[in-house]
Amino acid sequence: MARVGLIMGSDSDWPQVKKAADVLDGFGVEWEAVVASAHRSPERVTRWVREAPQRGVQVIIAAAGLAAHLPGVVAAQTTLPVIGLPIEAGALRGVDALYSIVQMPPGVPVATVGINAGRNAGLLAVQMLALADQELRARLAHYKEEVAQESAAADRRLQEMLKAETGE
Repeated sequence: MARVGLIMGSDSDWPQVKKAADVLDGFGVEWEAVVASAHRSPERVTRWVREAPQRGVQVIIAAAGLAAHLPGVVAAQTTLPVIGLPIEAGALRGVDALYSIVQMPPGVPVATVGINAGRNAGLLAVQMLALADQELRARLAHYKEEVAQESAAADRRLQEMLKAETGE
């Protein structure tokens, strides 16, 4: 049963949304994905959002570019947490989408990640789910340890390069 719903306004958004799906796969979190546009198929959006809890969805990642109304439209119709994923598109290269998603009116919050930050959207969904899932929380803690170790290894490489450059 899908715990995370991935909704995007166009299939051209999939390369960025797939980054979230890959993170979810890495943590063993099931997901479902759908293309439903806030502008071209609003009834489909409404139906998908309203039926999401019955399908087991606990968190929604909504991706959109340009005007990026989809995350807000989704959030207006559910009590589930919604993560907005702005997609780089058009002349403003995603800045318009970022502003549209992050500037929600009071009472309709949408958690927002950076432009094309599908990986962070997936990680934020995992963190939300981990609040009520000890096994997932343990996997997330292990992931955070690995990230810290990678950072420490990068610092060691930098220090070695600096020593080589300065002859110390």
